[in-house]
Amino acid sequence: MSKSSTSLQSRILFEDNHLIIINKLAGELVQGDRTNDETLADKVKAYIKLNENKPGAVYLGIPHRLDRPVSGVVIYTKTSKALSRMSELFRLRNIQKIYWAISDSEPKTKQGQLTHFMGKNDKQNKSYTSDIEKPGYKEAVLNYRVLSSSDRYHLLEVELETGRHHQIRAQLASINCIIKGDLKYGAKRSNSDASIHLHSRKTSFTHPIKKTEIAVTAPCPEDSLWNYFESELEGSII
Repeated sequence: MSKSSTSLQSRILFEDNHLIIINKLAGELVQGDRTNDETLADKVKAYIKLNENKPGAVYLGIPHRLDRPVSGVVIYTKTSKALSRMSELFRLRNIQKIYWAISDSEPKTKQGQLTHFMGKNDKQNKSYTSDIEKPGYKEAVLNYRVLSSSDRYHLLEVELETGRHHQIRAQLASINCIIKGDLKYGAKRSNSDASIHLHSRKTSFTHPIKKTEIAVTAPCPEDSLWNYFESELEGSII
């Protein structure tokens, strides 16, 4: 098996005949864009082709996205049937998505719900929040709680109720909890690897074909800050 396939194999959180769930690295593209950079989907297809000895092209469905600088859980499907059913789960919000975010500011309350109306500026590839409804804006809702704090930073757990473009990034920025490294939403400096400290930590849902319960947790990226908070919470019931 090639080095890249071996590296990917260590990041597989779940795999069967219908689904493959990967712990995405910050900086990887979920699918192709105008940069023409190699994507995580390309790596997954290469892995499947080699691992399952598949002749010809490999099918891979993409039911959701994760921003390039964000790490964590990404679900791909191996069949079109699984893709249509997973897409429906996302559309109906029958899937739990929990993120971890690190900010140098703490919310005024330790936990709460944020509700905004959000609109996307395609030219800027940026979303904006509003407290009042505006034409073209859609409701965005998330729940958060502070899990841990260091001398300088705070770890927030965020559960999405809606799935808007850059939702967590924009909504947290609106309460001055800017995600570390996120220049687009007001961070003072970037991270050295162009990542932001936002991680898709846990996902749970009913398997679209087998109807069994699937729950996966993605280990955090290897850096001192993520390592600090992971170790602080190790063994805790959260």
